[in-house]
Amino acid sequence: MGVGGKVALTAVGLVLAVSAVVAVRTATFEAPAQADAAAARLAPARPVDVAKAADHLAQAIRFQTISHQDRAEDQPAEWDKLHAWLQTTYPLAHQAMTREVVAGHGLVYTWTGSNPALPPIVLMAHQDVVPVTPGSEGQWTHPPFAGVVADGKVWGRGAIDDKGSLVTIFEALESVAASGFKPVRTVIIVSGHDEEVRGEGAKAAAALLKSRNVKAQFVLDEGMAVVADHPVTSKPAAIIGVAEKGYATLKVTAPAVGGHSSAPPKDGGGVVTLSKAVQAIHDNPFPMKFQGPGADMLKAISPHASPVVKIFAANTWLFSSLLVKVTAKSPAGAAMLHTTIAPTMLKGSPKENVLPQDATAWINYRIAPGDSSDKVMAKAKDAVGDLPVELAFQGNRNEPSAVSSTESEAWKTLAGLAADESKAPVVPGLVTAGTDSRYMGGVSSDVYRFQPLVLTVDGTKVIHGTDEHISLDNVERMVRFYQRLVETAGSR
Repeated sequence: MGVGGKVALTAVGLVLAVSAVVAVRTATFEAPAQADAAAARLAPARPVDVAKAADHLAQAIRFQTISHQDRAEDQPAEWDKLHAWLQTTYPLAHQAMTREVVAGHGLVYTWTGSNPALPPIVLMAHQDVVPVTPGSEGQWTHPPFAGVVADGKVWGRGAIDDKGSLVTIFEALESVAASGFKPVRTVIIVSGHDEEVRGEGAKAAAALLKSRNVKAQFVLDEGMAVVADHPVTSKPAAIIGVAEKGYATLKVTAPAVGGHSSAPPKDGGGVVTLSKAVQAIHDNPFPMKFQGPGADMLKAISPHASPVVKIFAANTWLFSSLLVKVTAKSPAGAAMLHTTIAPTMLKGSPKENVLPQDATAWINYRIAPGDSSDKVMAKAKDAVGDLPVELAFQGNRNEPSAVSSTESEAWKTLAGLAADESKAPVVPGLVTAGTDSRYMGGVSSDVYRFQPLVLTVDGTKVIHGTDEHISLDNVERMVRFYQRLVETAGSR
């Protein structure tokens, strides 16, 4: 046999060997065990007065607790009205719990359990909402702060993010208090008032709990949901966030001489220098890797996907680069696999015929687990090289959260309940935005991010957008979930 024949034979042998390994690994591939509702020993569901809960949510929407970037534009009286309304609307819950106010309008409620040796549970939902884009009010089906119940939905800013959670948690608490339930495990409610801008309320609440040496069994906040048409399977999947990205904004400044625009410098001045720096930073992205919570989600859901996806997930040693390529086809998918870089704001001259004395850009980073703000700065400095620009972080920085367990008793309870309510596979996920729970790492090692509502991928667009609304089915689902969670986790 000639050399060519031997090479061909060797190549065939390698292909067969690789094929055999792929086949064996696929046949023996086991995704993480799915949540077992029976094993979680879940509390039964109570009847939900959906009309009453929907009306209460509509009332809460009417309080314009809008967090503006400029604190001077906020209306503190609206938070005061919301607090008074909560006390009036949920008297039994307020009788059962102690109430504390932190950082001006942040709320911490404690329902003391009979066994102080048990770690408490912490449920979170923030009070504030984002502004409505000026001029877009006429595009809403119903005015954004009218709090209208119509067509099987509750309409208005905050219906989902996050007054939907706040109200349904209190609906659940009122229900279980009315039933005579007495928790064995302490239940704590944390409601920040400025999650959309600063998070000072949640930060103060976390500091209060840490000062009391509170070590919670788990913390549950917003972040993920049941996706009715998961992109991988086109079927429902309940995604519980086990981590969230960090947050940092880099300020890039290009100092310049300034002067009259009729005699521009040869190098183009500060704006040109700045544009080169921003382009250089943008063109030096963090590499995408098939690892971490984003990859874990795909592995966990792969048994419910096509055979091809299962083959890829079972053989990441061979197909990881292909999985990255497929996942990164959408911006949301790409964001799951690396730290993102997003130039968002620019500032130059105050007048069109004046050369700026400095040009500035702001670049927003969402930092993936495994990276850090120090790595962000180092990478940006490497990208700009010797360009005459100054780099500095603007405002608060938050490092990526730790990754919570998918094997703990807390996970089993939450995942079991999510599975029972949604009848869908439960998978871990990475929250690419930010939540108030980012401050709770010192309160619990298991911090989860999940709202028990069902949304299509397209349906998520109303969050922070025009025509925000929540279906009555989701209102009922959320009240029932929180009621069962409090009675399940709080009774043992």
